Amino acid sequence: MTATTHRQAGKDSPAYEDTRSTQQSPDGGWPGDEDGFRGVVHDLVTAEAARRPGTTAVRMAGDGGAGLTYAGLEERSNRLAHHLVATGVRPGDVVGVNLERSVEVVVTLLAILKCGAAYLALDLRYPASRRRDVLVDAGARAVVTRAALADDLTGRHRTILLDGEDEVIGRCPPTSPDVRACADDVAYVAYTSGSTGKPKGAPVPHAGVTRLAVEPDYLDIADDDVFLLFAPLAFDASTLEIWGALCNGCTLVVQPPGEPSLRELASGVAEEGVTILWLTAGLFHQMADGPVAEMTSLRTLLAGGDVLSPSHAERVLAALPGVRLVNGYGPTENTTFTCCGTVRSPVESPLPIGRAVRGTRAYVLDEHLEPVPDGAVGELYAAGSGVALGYLNRPALTAERFLPDPYTARPGRRMYRTGDLVRRRTDGAIDFLGRADKQLKIRGFRIEPGEVEAVFTADDTVADAVVVGQSSPGGKILAAFVVPVPGRTPDLVRLRTALSDRLPSYAVPGSVTLLESLPLTANGKVDRAELERPRTRRRPDDLDAPLRLPADPLSRELASLWQEVLGVEGIGVDDDFFQLGGNSLLAVRIVEQVNSAHGIDVTMRQFYLDPTVTGLAATVADDAPSEEE
Repeated sequence: MTATTHRQAGKDSPAYEDTRSTQQSPDGGWPGDEDGFRGVVHDLVTAEAARRPGTTAVRMAGDGGAGLTYAGLEERSNRLAHHLVATGVRPGDVVGVNLERSVEVVVTLLAILKCGAAYLALDLRYPASRRRDVLVDAGARAVVTRAALADDLTGRHRTILLDGEDEVIGRCPPTSPDVRACADDVAYVAYTSGSTGKPKGAPVPHAGVTRLAVEPDYLDIADDDVFLLFAPLAFDASTLEIWGALCNGCTLVVQPPGEPSLRELASGVAEEGVTILWLTAGLFHQMADGPVAEMTSLRTLLAGGDVLSPSHAERVLAALPGVRLVNGYGPTENTTFTCCGTVRSPVESPLPIGRAVRGTRAYVLDEHLEPVPDGAVGELYAAGSGVALGYLNRPALTAERFLPDPYTARPGRRMYRTGDLVRRRTDGAIDFLGRADKQLKIRGFRIEPGEVEAVFTADDTVADAVVVGQSSPGGKILAAFVVPVPGRTPDLVRLRTALSDRLPSYAVPGSVTLLESLPLTANGKVDRAELERPRTRRRPDDLDAPLRLPADPLSRELASLWQEVLGVEGIGVDDDFFQLGGNSLLAVRIVEQVNSAHGIDVTMRQFYLDPTVTGLAATVADDAPSEEE
């Protein structure tokens, strides 16, 4: 048996510079290190390629191929980088990436960095109009895509087609371009929801990424570790998945595009030998209730993006003895993780979000930016190497959220105001208590209600709109309450179209309720608590299909299951699951329950092809074992 070598970047690592301050804060010192990570991401990957050129760097899950070695990744990314430079990409530019999860997208990200540029990963699930908006806002010089995906994104940028310019790219030099970059240069730009209806872009420096991936104290990384690229590229969890693997000489396995079922994901993890996996809180909970024990190859399971259930964490620890379970917390503006905590049995309730990770300081402050005592409630501020460089083109919002850091000796450093209320325990661990503002978190996605409300009020039939998070049997949903202009009746179908055209699917409300007026508190403010009160929803009036009730036993069974999961009464057999307020996590739950009840193996792809009761009933009937079987 070959011994496993655990990687430690150490003080002689090209990614680490010991710049920690000896200055202490008034309470005797903040948990977490001072800024110390000064490396450049692509230089670290190049160093790994020199160290282990024949090791597989990246491969697709399920195709049985060898993928790209580190030497191959270096050569292909270098050629593409030279091509990008030849087309006009310069250091400091932003380059959009409009590609699905694949080996070539990893090559593309690395090539962009080698130009001294920053990548902007576009989420193909988002409406084309939103993708165009962020490209314009970021001032993207170019967009790398494929011919089949390029039509939606015409603009002032240069479009580079990987499948149309491959011969030219193949003739470019295989050596790295002579371009210098430093730790404070921007590595990527990530966009999040904006309260005014305009998404806001956060430029993240190389130092933020290396602080996340190199010598992490929340994660043990060994030479033979295998990471899974499972997160959408525009979601900052992909930062850990991609660069955590490649900056440490590990193998990155790429999950094919689309949504796998729980069983497909679990079996794929085991078959591909994945040892390090990141799951959103919602998917983590579903996996804990499902086939979690099948993921036998795992060494570390990280989960986060929302509050973790202690009972589900206990279930995972029992099913996967020896696996390190990490509860990870952090906003996009502080490079994926701010705090992490290893979860041990018996699991605490509530489950703390842990302590500041290396390279980060977590401040718990009052409204005067003064430290609060342990046990007192304060707002969490994140500081250190992971803090983004403000918001692009939003100086006022940058000044509001990225404040001068009074607790560091390093001039010019900022801290990020998370908007989260927390409490530090006497042992240093931090409890998450909720939001200090109106921002919502639905299935791990941050949503500014104002952005959604702005789409409603842009319609000339809508006088007012309020969007809240509302509990439902399937978890928290986004619910909208709309007040019409007197004498006008909003066209709900037109409003749904406007929402779908402007917002990502997770920000489209699962229910829209017309009210004569909004409920008010005694102080005359909108009574959000009343609007947030859980209630059974009736079937929406703005669905594409007319109501046709289930008439056979299987359809009635499936409609009843949908009603239970969605919390919607009166479901018709032709109603679209997602127009009823469904989402990918609830779709996984539906498919898992149907497969379990009928002893079949319906895939997520089959469900997505026709997400109606009629479509699912036909699939169940086709997959059901015959009497002879």
